[in-house]
Amino acid sequence: MTAPLLSVQGLVKQYRRGWPARKVSFELRTTFEIGAPAIVGVMGANGAGKTTLFELITGGNLPSAGRVLVAGQDVHQVRYAERDRLAMHYHQSYQVRAFKRTKPSFMLQRANSARAQVHLFDEPQFNTQDGYIGFMLDFFRRLRADGKLVFLCLHPNDPVHLDILSDVCDRHIFMHKDEQRVSQLMFADTLGALMREPKVTAYLGKLASRVYP
Repeated sequence: MTAPLLSVQGLVKQYRRGWPARKVSFELRTTFEIGAPAIVGVMGANGAGKTTLFELITGGNLPSAGRVLVAGQDVHQVRYAERDRLAMHYHQSYQVRAFKRTKPSFMLQRANSARAQVHLFDEPQFNTQDGYIGFMLDFFRRLRADGKLVFLCLHPNDPVHLDILSDVCDRHIFMHKDEQRVSQLMFADTLGALMREPKVTAYLGKLASRVYP
């Protein structure tokens, strides 16, 4: 049986601050699986944990608990320089965050893949004036057709961003923090279904009046 492209198992990430008693200031907890090639849309307010989730999936951030399997291989047990052969994070600001190296690289596994199986696009900039949108959407679709899993994270501030998510994505995720500052993930098969959730409606504001399947 072929392993799912992505399996997130009991994943936990905690950030603590304060002295001398360090208290949890943010926590992400999630378990989910995506077995087949797809384009997954991700939305959520700043600070909801979207970039943290992407960094955990690519192995650029060390989880507090749980594991992330990309095509059956634990990304955090793979040599640091080879993790982008499993999952690649395209960050808007092109920042590469340092992460704690818990073991020498030679003690870790070699990547089983020569090219990334999961591609995570973190708030790419879409300019409606230069034709860039069509190029990028075609690129996402080509990756999916090539058997890859694509995550597209957008912070909608224009109707065109919702149009993009509705047009190209097969599944949707909304991330938000609850009263205990724990990041929660909400899943839906269509953008329209996701937008019927009260937390999503509140997040989108005026854009929530738009109607999608």
